[in-house]
Amino acid sequence: MTVYKGYMKIVKRNMGLILMYVAIFAGITVIFQHFSSLDSTGSYQAESVRIGVIDEDRGSLAKELQSYLGQFHEVTRAEHDKARLQEDLFYRNVEYIIWIPEDFFETCIVEGKALTVTKVPGSYTAFYVDQQINSFLNNARVFHAAGFDQEEAAESLEKLEPAQVELLDTGRVSGEKSAYGFYFRYIPYLFLSVLCYVMGNVISAFRKGDLPKRMRACAVSGRRQNVEGLLAAATVGMCLWALCIGGAFFWYKDILTERGGVGYFLLNTLLMLLVALTISYLVGMFVHGKNGVNTLNGIVNVLSLGLGFLCGVFVPLELMNKSVKNVSQFLPVYWYEVVNDYLVEFGNVTGEVKQAVLQGLGMQLAFVAALVCVTLTVSKWKRV
Repeated sequence: MTVYKGYMKIVKRNMGLILMYVAIFAGITVIFQHFSSLDSTGSYQAESVRIGVIDEDRGSLAKELQSYLGQFHEVTRAEHDKARLQEDLFYRNVEYIIWIPEDFFETCIVEGKALTVTKVPGSYTAFYVDQQINSFLNNARVFHAAGFDQEEAAESLEKLEPAQVELLDTGRVSGEKSAYGFYFRYIPYLFLSVLCYVMGNVISAFRKGDLPKRMRACAVSGRRQNVEGLLAAATVGMCLWALCIGGAFFWYKDILTERGGVGYFLLNTLLMLLVALTISYLVGMFVHGKNGVNTLNGIVNVLSLGLGFLCGVFVPLELMNKSVKNVSQFLPVYWYEVVNDYLVEFGNVTGEVKQAVLQGLGMQLAFVAALVCVTLTVSKWKRV
């Protein structure tokens, strides 16, 4: 096991670099875990708006409109005083003012005219109130078209109940994306950075000077050398993979086991590991000479950051431009992220989701096979 020991000796020299990247990865994970645990649902809840109502009609339908809006907002009576209303808007005592004219039923329901409203410029909450008022008026017009008078329409509107929405949680994800999605999303960057640096250094070290000639002349056969080299690469890769999976179960054990699809997560990361190993071996074959370290740093940074930005590691695929994603489909990390997104979103892998996941896994396996062929070709060319 002379070659294997030589590989592992060089790996130990790069242990500080490995620990640095693992620490960065763990730090990112802790940060995202912290932010994901914060209650951010308030940003998506309906907000209460301070509404001032000038009611010149005082009819049953006008009162019902105020009662309807009062279910969601803070509604107060206001006088038709232009200066006072402008002052209230300026100081945000009210954000939305509704003027209900005399003959409200005839004007806005029978004739179909819109209500006169004044709102704070650029306020997004005003659009929410607009939709509610339009919904109320449209319902009132429907009742009028059915032959209801003002009192009957107001009474019927009072009895209307909001639609009930029930979430069918077939994927056991409760409509939420858990923090472990971020954890697995960043794994390709860790694999590519660590393995390309470490294995690149190892392989380039064995290609320095006349060492390749001496190795071919030694008693250890070339086949044995290749097997021991692959064993060393597998050892490094599996240790890194086990460390990442151990971290996932340390932080998210309960969530992972509850939501299902754990086996697919493991298989997806394992295939990504194989992709990173083949890329790292290929990188190491192109690094040599006095400036090998600088060359390696440049190649690894371009690969890890480039694939990270193009394939959805740093920017979610759902936010990326379509043309960028069309290019990313020709890169293996893209398919890893596609599978990861499916697993995080759906939890249980069945039906069409299972087909999409298997397609992503198959694409990664195809990339591994292609990279192995390229590596063997380059290796043979380098020997000639």
